[in-house]
Amino acid sequence: MAPPTASSHRPRKKRKPDASNGTITLNNTTKQEQPAFPLVAFFWPARTANLSQWITIPIILMVVFLFRWCTSLWPYSGYQKPPMHGDFEAQRHWMELTIHLPMTHWYFHNLEWWGLDYPPLTAYHSWMLGQIGHLVNPSWFALYQSQGIDDANLKVFMRATVIASEYLVYIPAAVLCVRQLAKLHNVNAWESSVALTAILMQPATILIDHGHFQYNTVMLGFMLATTASMLAGRPLWSCIFFVATLGFKQMALFYAPAVAAYLAGICLFPRLDIPRLFGIAIITLVSFGALFLPLLLGTAFDTYRSVPLPTDAVLPPPLMSALPSTVSEKAWYYPYLIQLTQSIHRIFPFARGLFEDKVANLWCALHTSGVHKLHNYDATVLSRAALALTLTAILPPCLLIFLKPRKDLLPYALATTAWAFFLCSYQVHEKNVLLPLLPMTLLLATESGLKAATRAWVGYANTLACWTMFPLLVRDELRIPYFVLTGLRTYLMGLPPCSISAYTVSAEEGGLSLVSKLIHLSTYAGMVAWHFAEAFVPAPAEKPDLWVVANVCLGAGGFGVCYLWCLWRLVEESGVLSDLGITKKKRMDEKKMQ
Repeated sequence: MAPPTASSHRPRKKRKPDASNGTITLNNTTKQEQPAFPLVAFFWPARTANLSQWITIPIILMVVFLFRWCTSLWPYSGYQKPPMHGDFEAQRHWMELTIHLPMTHWYFHNLEWWGLDYPPLTAYHSWMLGQIGHLVNPSWFALYQSQGIDDANLKVFMRATVIASEYLVYIPAAVLCVRQLAKLHNVNAWESSVALTAILMQPATILIDHGHFQYNTVMLGFMLATTASMLAGRPLWSCIFFVATLGFKQMALFYAPAVAAYLAGICLFPRLDIPRLFGIAIITLVSFGALFLPLLLGTAFDTYRSVPLPTDAVLPPPLMSALPSTVSEKAWYYPYLIQLTQSIHRIFPFARGLFEDKVANLWCALHTSGVHKLHNYDATVLSRAALALTLTAILPPCLLIFLKPRKDLLPYALATTAWAFFLCSYQVHEKNVLLPLLPMTLLLATESGLKAATRAWVGYANTLACWTMFPLLVRDELRIPYFVLTGLRTYLMGLPPCSISAYTVSAEEGGLSLVSKLIHLSTYAGMVAWHFAEAFVPAPAEKPDLWVVANVCLGAGGFGVCYLWCLWRLVEESGVLSDLGITKKKRMDEKKMQ
């Protein structure tokens, strides 16, 4: 490759330290600069002090740790609620079974009591944490004897494992991803610190992982590492991290079409790059092999020892029964095929139904609102309908990021695709909303990300997501953390219901359009009214779920608007409209081009 000539080289234009990305406004009276919203005010002294990020980032991490740990003091999912004891018991039980049972039993053991139904990386993670917990107190994970345990010290240990996992995976990946976005968009370090704090203070993630109790931030951390790798121009590393994302939780498939489209796009445009294409394919296959390797090695060891499968195991697994030819039990690969097909069957539980509980997506809103009842349809028909609608919704963003594989379009493409899955796909539950929220919240770290328009849309999605999870959080006795964290977030970002400052900015100055303001403010008014109704107005006896259904319907409508906004911004930023002659072509920074 020829070296760049003097005329072709354009050094990156650095953003001035005092340049405003929507963080600074002028006082109308004194004409002096002032913070645009409260979170900026907390960082105001660092604006002119030129502090190193080695100083600001530890402070940020200590502050966000405080809110996580305070949330963890509250009850968790299933606390003293027999017979199943909720997600806390599920995670504890997986630690119990992985440290005591042969690996060939992991995906077969006692499926009626929180049977393992996540990919292998979750199982390995549970095994590691279970081994540590067993050293601390073996009774916490005693096989068959610890089910439903509500020990206070166990709660501390389990809560600590969530924070440790998050600070080992999610936090470093978030810092790296924000840095890559800042580099791409020429955002200065001070504003990046503001954006990083806003991202880490996302209330939905804190409430679910540190309140309800799960390890979603491990999966989300791997996804942030995937995004950071793509932004840094390291597609092979992005393949490794994305396989880890899928290997921890299968719900990361929400991102898969956009990731695949982008990686395929950079191999084909602006010219065919066969070595890169083969490299991506090989690394992906090797990564999946590495993901399942411990499970297969464990199978080999158990086969060598002639360890039988559990007596209640259903053999062959349904997926294996669907194979076009029968596999002999004497075949050397039979035990491995059993484990692979059973794990995949457990990971993708199509028998659970179209949606779980009451979730704010299109299918649940359509069914629970009474517009059209879906329980009369066969599960096969519903799954095909969900597939068709999902493919229709993800096609535009995937096509755009494939044809225009630009780094600056990645957050929009990932968010749009994830919203499409959440709204339209099969077997969705309310916690899946964390997936579209992640890339949408990353927009805060981009150019103009802290300006009123983007800040308002990101805040709208985050507040609405927390609100739709309110019925779940109430069951977990997390009503107060919900109000504190969502209220704090809206206050810090200058958003409703604590402030309407972002809605007083005109569209010409980086604010929302009139239509967007009407949509947002009417939704916020609906959420506030719903809270008063839910608290003080009993639901009719013949419609006991009235307020929950209202939550689902309003939430689904709001999320649909978020999908449309992300798609519109993707179309707008991609330059498709200017290519078609609809709008004037904008000059594009070379750093943002692939």
